[in-house]
Amino acid sequence: MDDSRTLDEILQDPQGLSEAEVERIRLDRLLGVTAILLSQRGHHEAATLLAEAASAERNYQDKDWGVEFYEVALDVDPSLVERFTEDVHALILETIQEAVERETYGVSVLRIRPILPAVEPNWRANVRADRGTHVSNQARKVRSDPQHPIEDRLHFTNLWEHRVYRTLKAIQATLEDSETIGIAPLAGIRVRDRVFEPDFLITYKGHAGVIEIDGPYHQGQSSSDKSRDRQLLHAGVKYVDRLDVRDVNSETQVEKFLRDFLRMLGS
Repeated sequence: MDDSRTLDEILQDPQGLSEAEVERIRLDRLLGVTAILLSQRGHHEAATLLAEAASAERNYQDKDWGVEFYEVALDVDPSLVERFTEDVHALILETIQEAVERETYGVSVLRIRPILPAVEPNWRANVRADRGTHVSNQARKVRSDPQHPIEDRLHFTNLWEHRVYRTLKAIQATLEDSETIGIAPLAGIRVRDRVFEPDFLITYKGHAGVIEIDGPYHQGQSSSDKSRDRQLLHAGVKYVDRLDVRDVNSETQVEKFLRDFLRMLGS
């Protein structure tokens, strides 16, 4: 496929793509148009949630006045399902329906589905050993999503984490070998009675610090965040800081945040 073409151009001339590939691109375009419309109108949380969808599926519902109507099912990380509140759900569906007005079909239903976990051959033993605790190690929670960002064999939950990682790599490249940093995305860490998976565990000058990336759907978790941060500090993490993506307008701001974080960690 020619990546320089727009999705509209690809759909107009599929150039040998399979029917399944064309359908995937058609849905990707629909989600893209919907998310852009939402963002342009100031509905950034709904737009971001839509962008976080790992995949989508279109299922036939019925036919009315010669027009076929479909259900659009979105597969999202289980942790995001509750963020699709009744108001957000209605807003996204309304905007999807607006986006397909020029198409030959309609959308009558929007369904949000949690991504199903990957199942290993020894799943029975794992479930018995788990006894109700959440099994998690480096990026385990995102590996069932084939669309999540991967770089340097490291996995990331979303694009924000991936962009922060790239900025950290750029900073790392400017440091002397004797004073470099270690970057561990989504590294599982056990503290007393709890297992956490910080977005980034950073090592620098003999110290360990944690960076959490708070997206627009992170509202209302201040109390839980403070408790989590306190437990990490009690466990020997020197410094914990949070980057709220709603306050970031440029890569320069991200770099400033990260350099300030390293200055505090290394002091």
